[in-house]
Amino acid sequence: MSEKTFFVEIFQPFAQYRNPFTFYYAQTYPLPPKSTIIGMLQNVVGDWYGNEFGIENWWNLKVSVHGGFESVFWNYQQLIKGELLLSESGILNRNGDKSGGNIWLPLYGQGLTSRRSPTYQQELFNGHLYIFIRGDSELIDKIKEALEHPSKVLSLGRSEDVIFIKEVKIFDDVKEDEVEGDLKLTLPTYIIERGFPIKMSKYPVYSIPTKVIFKNQDNAVKHKSEITKTTEREVEYETVIYTGYDYQIILKDDQTLKVEIYDVEDKKIKIISDFGWL
Repeated sequence: MSEKTFFVEIFQPFAQYRNPFTFYYAQTYPLPPKSTIIGMLQNVVGDWYGNEFGIENWWNLKVSVHGGFESVFWNYQQLIKGELLLSESGILNRNGDKSGGNIWLPLYGQGLTSRRSPTYQQELFNGHLYIFIRGDSELIDKIKEALEHPSKVLSLGRSEDVIFIKEVKIFDDVKEDEVEGDLKLTLPTYIIERGFPIKMSKYPVYSIPTKVIFKNQDNAVKHKSEITKTTEREVEYETVIYTGYDYQIILKDDQTLKVEIYDVEDKKIKIISDFGWL
């Protein structure tokens, strides 16, 4: 199977990449995780459940995301939690808590409605993202075509978090280098923590989702109509180091790393070959 390396530059005014390990407030990941990026690509191609290209081909794509947002702010929201039901009288909600909420109440309307839970939600503002995708040539060509001529409004993360495509291209030639001792990364990115020869003992890490599949009794869902209350959502996670701007990585003694270098406008974006691809 032949492979290609594809690049897309994105501007995103607002974003919230929900960290599922936060409960009392909704924290966002600093960059979109692999599962969020793959979901966006499946959406633009129209192959949500992998019926055309195969679900494993989608998740076998390698992803490296770089960039960041200009600022972070907190949004105080009232969220509706619990189970939803579409009925003849409208959308009903049941939160099933111990305070007598285990009854169906209308989501909206006059009188008694479902309860809202106030919470703080962390959000990102003005994002500039540089995303690299590597994988099956046929699938990469389809993604490139769909992003160049999108048939719908594109979003990354929540449906309201729209994105604007600034550039798409295929990299035919990849520059490679070998570094020893230390490495400087200009833009923030994710690095796989497992086995990475970093000398520092303290660094920011996240557990990010890298693969999400919906299943009914071990069978992958092939259409949204197959999703029921018993459908299980299987998620795989990877622990990653999050680097900041102008991040200096000090390597363990006598350790060398292979680095791929990509020229994007006036930037040189570096991807650590064995640890920078998710």
